[in-house]
Amino acid sequence: MTPSLLHQILDFANRADPYPIYEELRKTPVHHEGDGPYVVSTYYEVRSLLHDPRISSDARNLASTARDPLTEPAPEEGVLPPSFLRLDPPEHDRLRRMTNRSFGPPHCPHRVDGMRGELHGIVSGLIDDIGDTGRVDLVDQFAYPFPVTVICRLLGVPREDEARFHVWADTIAASLDPDPDADPAERGKSAHDARMQLGMYLAGLIEERRRQPGDDMLSELATAKGPDGTMATMELLSTAALLLIAGHETTVNLVTNGMLTLLRNPDVLERLRADPRLAVPVVEELLRFEPPVQLLPQRTTLTDIEVRGVTIPKGASLWLVLASGNRDPQRFEDPDRFDPDREDIQHLGFGSGIHSCFGAPLARLEARLALSELARRLENPRLLEDPPPYRQNAVLRGPRHLHIACDGIRP
Repeated sequence: MTPSLLHQILDFANRADPYPIYEELRKTPVHHEGDGPYVVSTYYEVRSLLHDPRISSDARNLASTARDPLTEPAPEEGVLPPSFLRLDPPEHDRLRRMTNRSFGPPHCPHRVDGMRGELHGIVSGLIDDIGDTGRVDLVDQFAYPFPVTVICRLLGVPREDEARFHVWADTIAASLDPDPDADPAERGKSAHDARMQLGMYLAGLIEERRRQPGDDMLSELATAKGPDGTMATMELLSTAALLLIAGHETTVNLVTNGMLTLLRNPDVLERLRADPRLAVPVVEELLRFEPPVQLLPQRTTLTDIEVRGVTIPKGASLWLVLASGNRDPQRFEDPDRFDPDREDIQHLGFGSGIHSCFGAPLARLEARLALSELARRLENPRLLEDPPPYRQNAVLRGPRHLHIACDGIRP
């Protein structure tokens, strides 16, 4: 008996290439099995629902009878209140507005672009430290440490504390990935302990910044007095945890999926080496072709809604499969081909609507710098395993390790 499509999406055996399953899924744009979630997989329907005010991100609106195999507690749950990612308007809008005042235009227009030199220095240092070029794990040696170091600098974590911050981030990140071989109680305890330690550390840092503000984002958030007032300490802790976890995990996958795709397309890698400006279209096509977030499971309906002739009842669990929409032939010509020369590339890689990825400007800059420098500096890079070993996670999809070899490191 063939397993259901839902089972196939979740089945780790399909993690290396879920795209044939998504192709099958699109034949039924609104797919529903038993008492499970309603799964929407076609581009125009996913995009429309991302903008639909009748769709909620707040788990409290989920009917008690709704079944969702991917509905898990938020990484901060039990320690902090929900971040704005898991809230609806007006609470979502207030917290996102307050956070954005410290992150981007018009109030802090140079926050991200001003980090360009610092990001370049972090990337260069990680490449310099690669060591043995006969076997390099691009995840552990590059893609994993890069974004958490960036988040530390963005928030204003003192350099001497970055190592501690890395340990907490790694533990929390590992807890997001199902591990059938691990003791769930032990995993849960270590993740909870890491969240508590991180929370206490950030609370201390916030108090410090309130007394003596710097030019970092945490100081801005802790002392800002805009039209929405001041963020409460617990809200600020939730926001900082969100920036750490969401900003770290997605960028690791974007960089790793990116390098894997470039190594599978050596002609594009060669073009990028010769012209670093190609990094802009390369990253946009990567966000379509291999998005770091495959699907958004934590959605529900605030009322009965009809999609493609199917009525999705109020309180139902809803999955929006971004990665399937990005490969929808009704929207993209030859969608299974990686083509950085595409002229029309309005992908769903960062979502869309009010919950579109808050950190997209930073993620784009990180990925462009990382991939263009790896292309420029690695001599004759090649994959040692293809496909590489993947993470268990069906939502945050990416290789757990990416082993490559190269002939040397250019200066």
